[in-house]
Amino acid sequence: MRERPTIHATRTADASGFLQVEEVDLELSNGQRRTYERLKGSGLGAVIIVPMRDDDTVLLVREYGVGVDRYELGLPKGRLDRDETVEQGANRELKEEIGFGARHLRILTTLSLSPAYMTSMTHVVLAQELYPERLQGDEPEELEVIPWKLSELHTLLGHEEVSEGRSIAALFIAREYLAGRFRPGA
Repeated sequence: MRERPTIHATRTADASGFLQVEEVDLELSNGQRRTYERLKGSGLGAVIIVPMRDDDTVLLVREYGVGVDRYELGLPKGRLDRDETVEQGANRELKEEIGFGARHLRILTTLSLSPAYMTSMTHVVLAQELYPERLQGDEPEELEVIPWKLSELHTLLGHEEVSEGRSIAALFIAREYLAGRFRPGA
C-alpha cells in the first residue's frame, strides 16, 4: 500500500480553469424565488469506464483522491477532450490509466455527480475485448490495476478504499446489463 501524499497547504481558489461557481436565480412552480449556487464544469463531460478482462473480471484502479485524502479503488475515468466522442475518450482513458484499449465500447447510461449543485455529467461506458496498448496520461503516479470479479461485487462494497459513488453505480449498472436485466434506453 502506498503512503498518502503530504498536504503542504490548502487555500480557497478564487478562480479555477476546471470549475466555476455560478449563481442561479429561479422561481419554482409554487412562486417561491431562490438563488442557488452550482459548480459549473468546464469541458464536454466525463467518462467512467467498466473494463472487462473477461465475462466476470473487471479491472479497477487504485488512485489517490485529494478530496478525501486517501487512495480509492474505483474505475478508470476522465474528462472528454475537445473533438472527441464518448467512445474515443473512454478508449483513450483506458490506454492512459490501465494500459489497455477496447475493441468493443458501449455507452450504458449517463450519470450526474450531484444534480443539486453540479452541472457535470459522466457517461458510463462498458469496455470489452481488451488489448494491451498504453498512452502517456496526466496522472502524477502510475495507477495500480486491480482485477475484481463482478460476481463478488457485494464484497467490494465493504472495502475500506471504496466510496466513489460513480464507480459503485457504474459497476452495478454494468453487472445488470451483462446479466441481461438492464437494457440502455429501455
